Amino acid sequence: MDKRVRKVVDESKSVVFFGGAGVSTESNIPDFRSESGLYNAMNKYGYSPEQMLSRSFFMEHTEMFFDYYKKNLLYPDAQPNKAHIALAEMEKTGKLTGVVTQNIDGLHQKAGSRIVYELHGSVLRNKCMECGTGYDLEYIIDESNCEIGVPKCKKCGGIVKPEVVLYEESLDERVVMGAVNAISKADTLIVGGTSLVVYPAAGLINYFSGKNLILINKSETEYDDRAALVINDSIGKVLGD
Repeated sequence: MDKRVRKVVDESKSVVFFGGAGVSTESNIPDFRSESGLYNAMNKYGYSPEQMLSRSFFMEHTEMFFDYYKKNLLYPDAQPNKAHIALAEMEKTGKLTGVVTQNIDGLHQKAGSRIVYELHGSVLRNKCMECGTGYDLEYIIDESNCEIGVPKCKKCGGIVKPEVVLYEESLDERVVMGAVNAISKADTLIVGGTSLVVYPAAGLINYFSGKNLILINKSETEYDDRAALVINDSIGKVLGD
């Protein structure tokens, strides 16, 4: 871990980490807004990613939604990187009291983190829209469970929807309140791998009133002038060995 970050962590009683897509890019999961990110990549569908990942598109073009979703948002073989592992280890020591993430890949839990607030849901959880039966990621990927690419419930035949927050959908209030509570009680908030432009998630940083705000991101953010420490580098390099 970067010695400047280590010094702050060692002197802190309660550390919370707030992370975005940049945390998972080092696990070979593309981000959204960089030059090579998902939102800037050309696609064959004729719709923008924002349109295709909206609730209305899901309801109106379900087959096309799942085709895009499976090809662009699912990375079942991805493994936690140095940042995920370092945060899990920090939790074990009692220093880290929570991870707040905008990511939907479940890699924090896979690394061993237990207190994770997933603001935008998770691709690992899926639920029948009719009867509420839950399914894992493997069920969604397995085409034998699908009709024209759309996963169907084995109990009632309803559409199985990923528990991912789409555009036009609200964040889960319980998750948001848990994140707000953790951030507001922390004396150190480490923000990493996010440009802090996605609201309402990015607005959660305003609930932090502790001593040390650390920003770790490859590019500048609008919150840099509020931070005690700004490091423009990869999150894995800064938090890792």
